[in-house]
Amino acid sequence: MKRPSSGGATSPGSRAVVVGAGMAGMLAASALSGHADQVVIIDRDRIPGGAGPRKGLPQARHAHMLMSGGAHVIESLLPGTIQRWVDAGARRVALTAGMVVLGPQGWFPRRPGAQFSIACTRDLLDLVVRDRVLALPGVVLRDGTEATALVGDAGRVAGVKVREIDTRNFETLEADLVVDASGRGSQAARRLADLGLPAVREESVDSGMVYATRIFQAPPATGAFPLVSIQPRSHSRRPGQGATLLPIEDGRWLVTVTGTRGGEPTRYAEDFEPFARGLRDPLLADLIAGAEPLTDVHLTRSTVNRRRFFERLPATPEGFVILGDAVAVYNPVYGQGMSVAAQSAAALREALRERHVGSPGLARHVQRSVARATGGAWALATGEDINYHGSIGNRPSAAARLMRGYSQRMMWAATGNPVVLRALVDVMTLSAPMTRLVRPEVALGVALGPGRSAQSGPSITQAEPALCGLTPR
Repeated sequence: MKRPSSGGATSPGSRAVVVGAGMAGMLAASALSGHADQVVIIDRDRIPGGAGPRKGLPQARHAHMLMSGGAHVIESLLPGTIQRWVDAGARRVALTAGMVVLGPQGWFPRRPGAQFSIACTRDLLDLVVRDRVLALPGVVLRDGTEATALVGDAGRVAGVKVREIDTRNFETLEADLVVDASGRGSQAARRLADLGLPAVREESVDSGMVYATRIFQAPPATGAFPLVSIQPRSHSRRPGQGATLLPIEDGRWLVTVTGTRGGEPTRYAEDFEPFARGLRDPLLADLIAGAEPLTDVHLTRSTVNRRRFFERLPATPEGFVILGDAVAVYNPVYGQGMSVAAQSAAALREALRERHVGSPGLARHVQRSVARATGGAWALATGEDINYHGSIGNRPSAAARLMRGYSQRMMWAATGNPVVLRALVDVMTLSAPMTRLVRPEVALGVALGPGRSAQSGPSITQAEPALCGLTPR
C-alpha cells in the first residue's frame, strides 16, 4: 500500500481495515476517515438496516447506559450525534436529577449536575452511530465477511485474510493499518501468537452475575419518568441482587434484573416480578406490576470482566491495533464499555493527527493510549465485582482493601453530601479521573459523612407513582 508522507494527510491508495462493525469498530472507522483513502469495515454478521438485533451482539437486549463521559467523546468524533439520538427517541437523563437510585449504602438524592446518561436500546445507539460513520468519505462496510488470519509477520501486519460467509470465497485485504474491534470474541491474541509473538497476559474477575431482561409498555403520561435503579451490595455474604428500569424509545421500559451466584434470576416470565419484589426495596416491582410485558425474558451470563494486556508485549507488529471489548470487557452493570471504546477511538484520532496510518511506532503508541483509557474503568469494575460472595479472580491487594473501605464510606456520604455525590458521579460517568475521589474537599466530605441531609427514603416524587396508578409512599 502507498504511504502518505505526513501526519494528518491522506494519499491515494492508502487503506485501513477495521474488524468489527459494533460501536468500537464504527468509532475507530470515524477516527480513520480522512487519514486513509479507504476504510473497510468487516463483520461476520449481516448488519440490520434499522435498529434491530444481530447474532454477534446478544448483550444488546439488556440495559445499556451510555454515560456522559463517553457521549461527549462520541460527539467530538461525530458532531451532532447526541441530538440525533434524542431525535430518534432516546432520553437524555440528568444525573442525578433524573434518577431514583438505591445505592449500596442508601438512597441517593436527586440533584442537578453536569453529567447525564443516554437512555435507549443498544440497537438505537448503534444505528445512529453506524449511519453517521457509513456516510463519511471513503468508509465501506462489508458485512457477512469473516476475518480468518492476519497477513504479515511479527514485525508488521500488512493486511487481513477474509472469507465471505455466504459464498465461502477467500480474499486478502492489504492494509496500512488493521484495527481489531471484534469484541469479546476477538482472536487477536491467538493471531499474534500465529505470527510468532508470545502469549498475551490476561486477567479476569467473575462475579457470577446473571442478567434477565424484559421490555414493558410504559403507562401513559410517563414520558419524563426517571430511571430507577436498585443497586446490589457487593460487601455481603449474600448474593448481590439488583434491578434497573430504563426508559427507552417508543414509550417503553426496559427492565433488567441481576443476581450473583446463589441468587440468579431465571428466564421464566412468572419469576420476573417476584424476583424484583425480593430486592432490598419493592419500588421497581411495584412500578412494573401493572405494566404490560411486550417481550419474553432474555437471559445472559456473559458478565465476566476480562482484560488482555497487549501493551505489555515486548514487541508488537507495526500496522495492528486492538481496542474496545477485544482489549477489555466489563460487567455491563457499570455502563463503561462503550465509553472506553469511544476514548480509545479518540486516542487513535489524536495519534493520526501527528502520524500517518503506516507510520513506524503508531501501533504501539496507540495501544499504550488504549491501555490508559482502559485502566480506570477496569479498576472500578473489578474493584467492586471481586467483593461479591463467590467471585472468582485475583484477591485485592492491601491497598485495594483500604480503598474498598474508603469507597464504602464514600457511598454512604454521597447520600447526603453534594460534594461527594458530584465527585462520585463524575468518576462513574468516566468524566473525571479516579483521583477526583481523593481530592481534599471530597476526602473531607467522606470523613464527615452525609450529615442530617442524608436521603432517608426513595427520592421519587409524590406525582411520579400516581402516573403508574400507585399510591405515593
